[in-house]
Amino acid sequence: MSDDQHPPATGTGGLETSPPTADPRPDAEFVRAVISGQTEAFEELIRRHQPRVFATARRYARRDSEVEDIVQEVFLKAFERLPGFRFEAPFEHWLMRVAVRTCYDFLRAHQRTRESSFSDLSHEESDWLEHFRIDPDEADERADAARSLVKKLMDSLAPEFRLVIQLLEIEERSIKEIHDLTGWSIPLIKVRAFRARAAMRKALGRLKQGKYL
Repeated sequence: MSDDQHPPATGTGGLETSPPTADPRPDAEFVRAVISGQTEAFEELIRRHQPRVFATARRYARRDSEVEDIVQEVFLKAFERLPGFRFEAPFEHWLMRVAVRTCYDFLRAHQRTRESSFSDLSHEESDWLEHFRIDPDEADERADAARSLVKKLMDSLAPEFRLVIQLLEIEERSIKEIHDLTGWSIPLIKVRAFRARAAMRKALGRLKQGKYL
């Protein structure tokens, strides 16, 4: 791919995605076309996979503008690295590795103060915490407030902990899948998962004791 070639625009303005294409040809055919110099073929790969990349980015970014930036970065990296694609696995799997690692880079570049997420709990979240202190079983029934609080707990984690909890606990991926997506060794994933769970328990314990309120 020559230096003057550029990837087609992803068309992510306003978080609008293109409708699915009906082209029956496999991804590999378009990948080969792009590698051979037909860069317009990358537009088809964007149309097919943009919705899933958007969905992935939304798990890690708060603002629409941040989501757009991540999606643009994912497809830019994919375009630049496509000549190294080995056709040993589906293109979608390869692209998701690029997406997850780009999201991790985003988390590391946008680390926020750990306790700031808890400085503005909503009335429902505070109420859930109060019920959780008194009767954890009853509090569990308040699903919306609990989910909102879990998101804030996730935001309080270090990037590597947040990523491993998202993949392992929320998306229910296997250790092997996480290894493939992140490139981390299996022992490292297990250690980070253990420490991430401990960090979440500690943060929740501090919330229960009112130390963030």
